Amino acid sequence: DLKCWGHGNLGQLGGGSNTDTNAPSSTAIDLGTGRTAVAVSAGTFHTCAILDNGDLKCWGYDYYGQLGDGGSTPGTNLNAPSFTAINLGTGRTAVAVSTSDSHTCAILDNGDLKCWGRDYYGQLGDGSPATDTNAPSSTAIDLGTGRTAVAVVGLSTMVTCAILDNGDL
Repeated sequence: DLKCWGHGNLGQLGGGSNTDTNAPSSTAIDLGTGRTAVAVSAGTFHTCAILDNGDLKCWGYDYYGQLGDGGSTPGTNLNAPSFTAINLGTGRTAVAVSTSDSHTCAILDNGDLKCWGRDYYGQLGDGSPATDTNAPSSTAIDLGTGRTAVAVVGLSTMVTCAILDNGDL
């Protein structure tokens, strides 16, 4: 089960409302029938959880597309997880997730790293000019020949860092 509490004005607590709470709810967040959480990352304005089947779901503030659901209307917030998981690519699942206030990054089961949301300073790592994206790219971030991500760290509003399989940062 997953429960969140604190500042919830944008739905980031996932309980279906936009209110602050000072203690966990008596009911868990609805992640889907039979689904449980294995990892969670709570950013300033949104939250994401990896489920027991490797699916990734996010909820809360979506002005920059940081929920990754492909929504086309900026500012369409979700106060509970979507019924469908984020499309990480055919057959791909998430093994790690990290959120900031305006973007999200996930490490996939094959070591690829994908980010989405606000890209004002290039924090999505895709090499494109500052263009916000509302879903993971079909291609992973280029971490170098043969390199994969083992951890995504240091997510701030404007910076993303990853630890690679060879220990480089």
